[in-house]
Amino acid sequence: MIQLVLDDTLIYQHLFPFTLTRAAAEIRIGILTIREKWSRLLGHPVLVNRADDYLMPPAGDDAGAPVVFSGNIVPSAAFISQLLEGVYSKENFLQQSSVRILQHPWHIFQYNDWALREDFQLVTVGRRSQPIPPSVMAIAPGNIFIEEGALLQCCTLNASAGPIYIGKNAEIMEGSVIRGPFALCEGAVVKMGARIYGATTIGPYSVVGGEIKNSVIFGYSNKGHDG
Repeated sequence: MIQLVLDDTLIYQHLFPFTLTRAAAEIRIGILTIREKWSRLLGHPVLVNRADDYLMPPAGDDAGAPVVFSGNIVPSAAFISQLLEGVYSKENFLQQSSVRILQHPWHIFQYNDWALREDFQLVTVGRRSQPIPPSVMAIAPGNIFIEEGALLQCCTLNASAGPIYIGKNAEIMEGSVIRGPFALCEGAVVKMGARIYGATTIGPYSVVGGEIKNSVIFGYSNKGHDG
C-alpha cells in the first residue's frame, strides 16, 4: 500500500485566497476534493501536510518511505494506474493528459469540465442511479446520476453535452434548467427558475439561484439571487 502525503508547503501561496483557510488538497474541483479523489482512486485514506503544519505517516516495522505529491495535483484513474505500475513519467509532467495541476486560482474552473467527467466515472461506476422523477424533463438520461434522497421536481436536465450528478439529499426546485457537465453535491439546493450552464459544481449544503456558468462554488455557500 502506498503511503501518500499531499504536501502544501511549496504551492499554497499560489492558490491564495483559498489556501488561507484550507489545504490545497481540500479544494473541490469536479465532484470531489483533491484529497477525496486520491483516497478513492487508491482505495485508502491519504495524509495532508499543510504549510503551517508538519504531518507524516507513523513509521512501523513494515512501513516504507512515504510517497509525497504536491497537494495541487488533480489525479485521474489513468494517472493512478500509471503510478501503481511505476510507469508514469516525471518529465513534461504538466503536459500529461492524465493529470491536471492547479497553479493558479483560475485553474479551478478552467479544469472543472475535465474533472467533472473524471469524477462522474469514478463516483458512479458499478452503481445504479435513483429513477428520474416523471415531472423532470431529461435529455440524455444515461448521463444523469441521482443519489438517494435527492428531490427533483418539474425541472430540465440536459446531459447531452456532459454528465449531470445530483448528490445525496440535494434538491432542484421547479422551473430550473441545467446543462451538463454539472454536479450538485450532498445537501445542496438549486432554487426555483435557476439557469445553470456547464461546467459547474455546487458544493455541499450550498444554496444557489439565478444564472451560473462555468463556476465552482465551495461548500456551505450561498448565491441565492439573479446576477
